Amino acid sequence: MPSAIAIVGRPNVGKSTLFNRLTGRRAALVSDMPGLTRDRRHGEALIAGNAVTVIDTAGLEEAPAASVAGRMRTQSELALTGADLVLVVFDARQGVLPADAVIARMVLSRGVPAILVANKCEGRAGQDGFYEAFRLGLGDPIAISAEHGEGIGDLSAAIASALGLKAGGGDDAGNGEGRGAPALRVAIVGRPNAGKSTLVNHLVGEDRMLTGPEPGLTRDAIASDMHWQGRPIRLFDTAGLRRKARIVDGAEKLAVSDAVRAVRFAEVVVLLIDAERPLEHQDLTIADLVETEGRALVIAVNKWDLVSEKQRMLKDLKATLAKRLAQLPGVALVPISARAGRGLEALMAAVFAAYEIWNKRVPTPELNRWLAAALEQHAPAAAKGRRVKLRFMTQPSARPPTFIAFCSRPEAVSKAYVRYLTNSLRTAFGFAGVPVRLKLRKSDNPFVRD
Repeated sequence: MPSAIAIVGRPNVGKSTLFNRLTGRRAALVSDMPGLTRDRRHGEALIAGNAVTVIDTAGLEEAPAASVAGRMRTQSELALTGADLVLVVFDARQGVLPADAVIARMVLSRGVPAILVANKCEGRAGQDGFYEAFRLGLGDPIAISAEHGEGIGDLSAAIASALGLKAGGGDDAGNGEGRGAPALRVAIVGRPNAGKSTLVNHLVGEDRMLTGPEPGLTRDAIASDMHWQGRPIRLFDTAGLRRKARIVDGAEKLAVSDAVRAVRFAEVVVLLIDAERPLEHQDLTIADLVETEGRALVIAVNKWDLVSEKQRMLKDLKATLAKRLAQLPGVALVPISARAGRGLEALMAAVFAAYEIWNKRVPTPELNRWLAAALEQHAPAAAKGRRVKLRFMTQPSARPPTFIAFCSRPEAVSKAYVRYLTNSLRTAFGFAGVPVRLKLRKSDNPFVRD
């Protein structure tokens, strides 16, 4: 199992920038705004050729336990509990503040090996702060600039020494998902306060994400690795998606951008809706985004235990989806209670089923037999007195299922007829609930020479 390295420090000292630098990815949101990171984020890094797990944490602040800042602190302390090494980061330009001394004492009291990191040491501005850090009792500080990549080599060498890592000891390990089958990437999306983080915590089996009654707690798209019935899964908890007109805060803009990026990276997207306010316009907008990005979709109705007339609501929801989400007919609709952990087996079964459909391929002979039957049942309308001929169809790719029909005059085929073929494809081959792409290409005339 890879060693775990937790990055801790005050807000806005550059922890997320260092996390991105070590992992080699722009995974964590970075901004001058303090307190942007709220949840623990895990990432994979290579130190002297060895795979390690790096944990980005929220800024450690003194605050009441029930407050948002207090719950953020609890999440950071949980990261310390399971860490093999702690990187204590402070801002060398600001110097050592009382809060830095508090954090240093907390780390020392836990007895976890620690490395003191003086960030923002580029130029001369951080020299005085660098020398102040010797009094924290965490040993010699290592001067770096996470933003510019300065001193990262020295820090990596110190990490390898502290963990006892030998150079090249893990060249064939640690791709972030382990050996064997790759992890299925699942993004949990929805409006603010729909219960996304609560759902992730129940699926993972620990309080991995910050939860509470306040909307907009989640900002980063946080990845959590888990196994369900022996199958590896990487879950992405995302920020709540509101209408663009309501997004004015800079942090929320970054969070929404990260959530959309998670949708594009995912293979299956679970749209979580609130049973007390089901299928509002924003829910359907998010579902349309998922379809546009070509991802498999499952809709989970949360807080189902609060619904009194369950069968009636389920019938109404299906009718609304059939009317207002016609581009994804047959999408799975699963009632759950994230808080109570009910309905999760049915939800994951729907996720696996959607993934299989999303990857489905149809053999070309079978596809063309279907095409002949579809044309016989309903041929395309003639345009300007000339027939339109569809001669051949193939499926060049899946994920999402994509089909190409070779046609004599693609520009003359109406959108209504393309919808007819697409819906007939769905029915004939079982492509319910996933995007289907059907493209028309002009077939070459063998009697026409260039």
